[in-house]
Amino acid sequence: MRYGFVIDSRRCIGCHSCTVACKTENRVPLGVNRTWVKYVEKGRFPNVRRVFQVNRCNQCEHPPCVEICPVTAMYQRSDGIVDFNPARCIGCKACMQACPYDAIYVDPDRNTVAKCHLCAHRIEVGLEPACTSVCPESALVAGDLDDPESEVAQLVAREAVRVRKPEQGTGPKVFYIDGDESSMIPTAAHHESFYMWSERNQKVHGGGAAYAPDSPFLRNNVLAAYDVAHERPWGWQVPVYFWMKSIGSGLLAVPAIGMALGLVAADRLRDSILAALALVFIAATVVMLVLDLSRKERFLNILAFPQRRSWLSKGSYLLILYSALCGVFCVSLLAGFSRLSHVLLWLTVIAGFLAAAYTAFLFGQCEGRDLWQTPLLPLHLVVQALVASAAVLLLLPAAFLGDAHTQALASAILAIGLILHLLMILGEIVIPHSTDNAGYAVWLMAHGSYRWLFWAGAVALGGIMPLLLLFTAAGNTLVVGLAGLLALGGLLAFEWCFVMAGQRVPNS
Repeated sequence: MRYGFVIDSRRCIGCHSCTVACKTENRVPLGVNRTWVKYVEKGRFPNVRRVFQVNRCNQCEHPPCVEICPVTAMYQRSDGIVDFNPARCIGCKACMQACPYDAIYVDPDRNTVAKCHLCAHRIEVGLEPACTSVCPESALVAGDLDDPESEVAQLVAREAVRVRKPEQGTGPKVFYIDGDESSMIPTAAHHESFYMWSERNQKVHGGGAAYAPDSPFLRNNVLAAYDVAHERPWGWQVPVYFWMKSIGSGLLAVPAIGMALGLVAADRLRDSILAALALVFIAATVVMLVLDLSRKERFLNILAFPQRRSWLSKGSYLLILYSALCGVFCVSLLAGFSRLSHVLLWLTVIAGFLAAAYTAFLFGQCEGRDLWQTPLLPLHLVVQALVASAAVLLLLPAAFLGDAHTQALASAILAIGLILHLLMILGEIVIPHSTDNAGYAVWLMAHGSYRWLFWAGAVALGGIMPLLLLFTAAGNTLVVGLAGLLALGGLLAFEWCFVMAGQRVPNS
């Protein structure tokens, strides 16, 4: 049994009966929607046509929202319906990032996520979903796709149907008859500041999607006449979390590399200070993650009800492991157990690299954000951890570093790391992207609303300038300290652009 939907765009008249029925049946608050109708006008007067598209959860065969949810609040029933449990939700909003269809929202009354669940409570008692029962044109058909006698299965077999974003591999079970390109592709239509009945809501949390009037992905003579706004799920806490985690996860890597190469000696004071600083920054990282939850009081659910496939859940355990190793390493140093501390140093460094890189796999589960799907991201995050840790070392007083060799090593690692970092982010801009979603996000970074922060902050002041300082005055403590400070600022600028631009791409 696999419940699915067919939406016949030939019959839809854009009456919004489905939207009203959905809101009434499921008590959906104002400002958010489980079902909504998008109007798109195409052509030039007098040859103009208006097309309607009903949008909702696509009840995916392979739902990315279920895979990424760290507490199993999102789950797939045996009949294929993707449902949710608001009592367990912690409000991490990862499922919103995983959904390529803008189908999930934060309920403003409960502060938990919610979405269309095909009116599962009605299906269980033999009724149709509320939207299908009120449609005056029978444009919406729901049923069992595995039953060849059902109307929905016959329509899918008989008609030329299409789904939204098949390239994501989610296996959507909402099929459109006569779906129009201008409405199916989110970046195709031009959006003005007002719609036919309302102004465009730009006051949703985070500013919502960015509809740039000069976007290269716009189609000619295609206008969104009516649509609804969707919030940008993650706020300022996430790029700051990225930045703090980069610092905390790599602090012990620089002296470890130096000792392995025979360039620096073990130093009890230096290494214990770095381990303590790592704990401080990882603790700050956890605080940033908790601050971004809409149900902060439930944050321990991620440990009490872990969903093993979610990298948000796996990452929590990696952060705990790294923090524990940092603590034990610091205690072993203070207790004078030199052999034990030598072994623990490398275990801690490896755990730190894993803590740095896990976010790449978490972002890989965010199917709605193609910018974040780059295969180089795990390596890039490790490079950023080395850059951040070397920069912090250059800012510490010389008395804490043990000898001048540590500062020289940190300067060298910072220079090499910055070169690799710049090559990676410039490669992201230059290399063509396979989807409009990723291409539009890159365009927003390089040419859109984030261009000044990206080019001036992340590239020029945060990348090229510290490199010039390191190469021209490597022996000057103040100059290399300034280089470290600029590098840290550049990393934060890049994280901000990367996280925010990826979320500003419209998905519906």
